[in-house]
Amino acid sequence: MGASLPEKWNPENEPARVGANAVTLVEGASFCICTSGGDIGGSGPCGVFFRDTRILSRWELRVDGEVPDPLAALNPDPYRATFLGRLSRRFGRTDTNVLVQRERRIGNGLREDLVLRNPGAEPTTCSVTLSVEADFADLFEVKEGRVHPRGEPGAQAQDDRLYLGLHWRGTHRGTVVEAPAGTVAVSSGGAGAATISYDAYVPAGGRWSISLLVRPVLDGEAVEAAFPLNQPERESLPARRLQHWRETTPLATTGHDSLQRTLRRSQEDVGALRIFDPEDPTLAAVAAGAPWFMALFGRDSLLTAYMALPVDRSLALGTMRTLARHQGRATDPVTEEEPGRILHEVRLGVHSGLSLGGGRIYYGTVDATPLFVVLLAEFARWGGERRSVEELLPHADRALAWMADHGDRDGDGFLEYRRATDRGLQNQGWKDSWDGITFADGRPAEAPIALCEVQGYAYDAFRARAELARQLDDDAGARHWSTRAAALKAAFNERFWLPERGWYALALDRDKNAVDACASNMGHCLWSGIVDDDKAPLVAEHLLSPEMFTGWGVRTLSSTMGAYDPVSYHNGSVWPHDNALVVAGLMRYGFVAQAQRVAEGILDAAEHFGGRLPELFCGFDRDEFPEPVPYPTSCSPQAWASATPVQLIRTLLRFDPELPRERLWVAPVLPGAFAPLRVEGVGVGEGRLSVEVTDGQTRVEGVPSGVELRCAPRPVEDPSD
Repeated sequence: MGASLPEKWNPENEPARVGANAVTLVEGASFCICTSGGDIGGSGPCGVFFRDTRILSRWELRVDGEVPDPLAALNPDPYRATFLGRLSRRFGRTDTNVLVQRERRIGNGLREDLVLRNPGAEPTTCSVTLSVEADFADLFEVKEGRVHPRGEPGAQAQDDRLYLGLHWRGTHRGTVVEAPAGTVAVSSGGAGAATISYDAYVPAGGRWSISLLVRPVLDGEAVEAAFPLNQPERESLPARRLQHWRETTPLATTGHDSLQRTLRRSQEDVGALRIFDPEDPTLAAVAAGAPWFMALFGRDSLLTAYMALPVDRSLALGTMRTLARHQGRATDPVTEEEPGRILHEVRLGVHSGLSLGGGRIYYGTVDATPLFVVLLAEFARWGGERRSVEELLPHADRALAWMADHGDRDGDGFLEYRRATDRGLQNQGWKDSWDGITFADGRPAEAPIALCEVQGYAYDAFRARAELARQLDDDAGARHWSTRAAALKAAFNERFWLPERGWYALALDRDKNAVDACASNMGHCLWSGIVDDDKAPLVAEHLLSPEMFTGWGVRTLSSTMGAYDPVSYHNGSVWPHDNALVVAGLMRYGFVAQAQRVAEGILDAAEHFGGRLPELFCGFDRDEFPEPVPYPTSCSPQAWASATPVQLIRTLLRFDPELPRERLWVAPVLPGAFAPLRVEGVGVGEGRLSVEVTDGQTRVEGVPSGVELRCAPRPVEDPSD
C-alpha cells in the first residue's frame, strides 16, 4: 500500500498506534476510532474523520463526573457499535448500578443515542456531560502523531446546537452538533471546545435517553445526515446498502468452520470498504483500508476489485470508471501526473498539502496503469457488459500509450520509475517503503528502477488488450499486442533471470544491474504468466523454501538476504494479498501441491486473527511461534487482505469464466479439510451460479445459457505460439 506521507515517514517508527482494544467504525468517507468505552480524546489517534479531516477530536462522556466502567463493545455492523458500561450507585439501602448504553452510527459524521437504565427500586438523578472538541487535523498529522494547532478555531452555541469551526489559509471546515434538550456551553475564548450537559431523571426500573447528531460542514453547509434523528436506522442509506450487499453477494457453506467464518468476514469487510462517488452515488469503488486509507488507491483498488470479482462484479466497474475519470491528462512533476497514467491515490483533506505531491491527487505509481488494462479484460471474461468494456477501452489504450511514452523512460522495453521531486514516493511499486527494493547484500537500489513484477503486469496488459481486440473482431490489433507481449516476455527472461541463483532479479537498477535479492515479487511474475516454463520449477522451489515460506505464508524477502527483518514492513513480513497472487501463479504453472500449501498457511493464519486477515503480519517461522505474530501498525480491515480468502478459494476451485468465448472452466483441487464446500450466488454474466464440491465430486448449477462448462483447468495461451 502507498505510504501516503512525506518520504521520511517510516511505517516501523510510526508513533500513533490504534490501541489493541480500540474500536474502528467505517462508512464511506467517514470513520471513527475510539476507546472500548466509546470515548474519543487524549493524545492518541482517536477521532471522527470525514474526507481525511478529523471533525471530532474529543467526545467524552461523564455521568456524575465519572467515566462509566466499560462492560462490552459490540460491533454488529461495520458502521455501528454499542458500548455498554455501568456506574455504581451507593444511595439508599442497597448498592445498584446505572447502566450506560451508547449506540453509535458512523456516516457523514456521527449519530449517538445515549440511554441510562436504572434497575433499582428507587428513581435516581444523574448529571450527564459530553466534552466536545474539533481540531480539524489532517489525517496524516493524526496518523503520525504530530498534530499542531493552526488557524483560527472557534465555537458558537445557539440554543441546543453547537458550531465548531476552523479558518486557515482561506479555507474553512466546520462541525455542527445537534443536541436536542441539551445545554450547550462554549469554553472560555470559544477556542473550538464546548460541553453539552443534561440533567437526567431515571425512574425506578426505567430508562432515560437522548440522541445527538454530528455533521461536517463543507462550503458553509452541513452535509446531509446519513442517520437523521427522525428516521429509523433500517431506512438509512448505509443500512439499505449493507442489507443489499448481504442479500446479493455469494454465500459459502463448508464443513470447515474457520474457513466459513473467514469467507463471511472477508465479504463483509470488502462491503464495508466500499466508497461511493458523491457525484454519482450508484458508483462504488474500493477504498484501500481502514482506518487510515479510506480513499481510492490505484493499485490497491484495482487488485482488490480483481480478487473480489466472484463477490461483486460492479466493484470492478465502479473502480475502473472512477480511475478513468481521473486518468492523467497533463504533465505535472509535482503530482507526477502524465497523460494516460492511472493515479496512485486521491486525498480530500483540507490540509492535503501534507499528502504526497502536495495535492489532492498523486500519480506516483508504476503498476496501477498496466493493472487497469488487466482488470478490464478480466471484467470482460466474467461477463461484463460489452458497452461498459467499449466505454473503458479508450482509457485502456491511453494507459498503454503511457506505458510506451512515459513508463519506458529509456526505450529499453521495460517499465521503470523515478520520482519527479523529493515530495514523491522513492519506490513506486507495491513495496513502496523507502527501503523496499534492495540487493541481496542489503543495499537499496537506485532509480530509475524496473521491477520484475511490473514487467509481468505489462506483459499481462498486452495479452489482455490482444484478447479484447479479438472480442471486437480487430485481428490486426490482436496480432499487434500479442507480438508486443511475446517480445517483452523474451526480453524479460533474458535480462531478469539469474541462472547462478535460480530466481528472477527483484529489479534492474539505474545502471541496468540486476537487483539480485530473492523476493516474493517473482510469485507475481508466475501470476502474470511472463515466466518461461523451464524456469518456473526453480521459482516455485525458492518460494516454498524454508527461507521464504514461514508455514503461515511466503515472506516478502528471503531470510538469507541482507535487508531481512521479520518485523519490517516489506523486508521479511508476510502480506496476505501477496500470497494470494503467489498461489494463483503457482496454480497457473501446475504446481498444485505448492499452491495448496501456501493457501492453507494463509487461511490458517486467518483463523488466529479471528477470520479477518490483516494488511500484513510478521515473518517469523511457524515452528518458532505457535501463532502468527501481528505487525504493530497493520491496517485492518484492509482491502486486498479482505479479498484474499475469496481469491484463494477461486484459485483452489480453478474457476475461470471466459464468457466472450462462451466457456467456463472449473476443476477444483480443494485440500480435503476444506470440503465439502458449496458457494451459491456467484455472478457470471447475467445470471448467478453455484459450485459444490463433495467427496471429490463437483457440481455446477445455473451455468448461463449457451456457455459450455469445461471440467478442466483453463489452458494458458502463449502469445509467442
